[in-house]
Amino acid sequence: MTSPDLTAANVEKLADLFPTVITESVDADGNPVRAVDFDLLRQELSDHVVEGPQERYQLDWPGKRAAAFAANAPIAKTLRPVREESVDFDTTKNLFIEGDNLDALKLLQESYLGKVKLIYIDPPYNTGNDFVYEDDFAESAADYLTRSGQHSETGARLVANTEANGRFHSDWLSMMYPRLKLARGLLTDDGVIIVAIGDDEHANIRRLLDQVFGAENFISDVVWQGGRKNDSRYVSNGADYMLIYAKNETRLSELGVRWREPKVGLETAMAKAASIWSTRQSDDDASARWKAWLKSMKAAGEITDSVARYDQLQPATGRPMNTYGNITWPGRGGPRTRFSIRSRANP
Repeated sequence: MTSPDLTAANVEKLADLFPTVITESVDADGNPVRAVDFDLLRQELSDHVVEGPQERYQLDWPGKRAAAFAANAPIAKTLRPVREESVDFDTTKNLFIEGDNLDALKLLQESYLGKVKLIYIDPPYNTGNDFVYEDDFAESAADYLTRSGQHSETGARLVANTEANGRFHSDWLSMMYPRLKLARGLLTDDGVIIVAIGDDEHANIRRLLDQVFGAENFISDVVWQGGRKNDSRYVSNGADYMLIYAKNETRLSELGVRWREPKVGLETAMAKAASIWSTRQSDDDASARWKAWLKSMKAAGEITDSVARYDQLQPATGRPMNTYGNITWPGRGGPRTRFSIRSRANP
């Protein structure tokens, strides 16, 4: 029994005409709303550069300062061992922590600060149905649960981040920001973080990682094939991403770090080649025995072509090789891309 919200309707019309001026904000009562950046709107409607607030290259959103506070705020909690659900509790080298991950990251700072070599996270992709944490330090968890009636099985405070939310992207960024800051503190100086993500927040998480870890520490954006949606309206996009950042890429370079996947059966082949070479009667004898061994091992499925193709032994060292080079190199001279060119007859 209310009249139409003409302001909201006008914002929608502006969004159709000038999508770049639409942002996310909160109203006077703290409710999330879609808003118009009037400085940007003035610029869209002007034939000259409009004076406005000082411009900076940064990723900003409503709630960023509260998210930074969430990362630094202390908590009065501790980790409690659950021996009855554990296996070899006193001697195991593994640790499984159940609970709110922001709290867990804070508790780990004391014992694992600067000691973790690799962190892999798979956060919510923010598809419109994901649940994200709401870190509200203005009220207790009990008050929040009473008010909202929402909680997880472990008692964590959760809210659904639907696309109708006026802070759809902002809430997700506020959830990620403090966790990434705390994760960075756990990494060793030569440590690495890998973040799995989908299309929805790929651009934002890349910029957020640039801000937390520094753009100079970006290693790679790995694209991998996930599932395909056959009912896609436009393009069946089955790609997901893994963003890789170093805590200190300069340190990795100083250490000469190279990431290489060893060939299957490489260590066995190297040991066999050394044995053949040390007991050879002649170079030809060693070569014949080496090739026979490779053939039998390949037939048995113990080695792959990546090892079997190195069917020669260096005359001076007995090291396996072929025309492509050293057996320990991961590929045939590095990555290659092949294109086929198809001719088209003139009409």
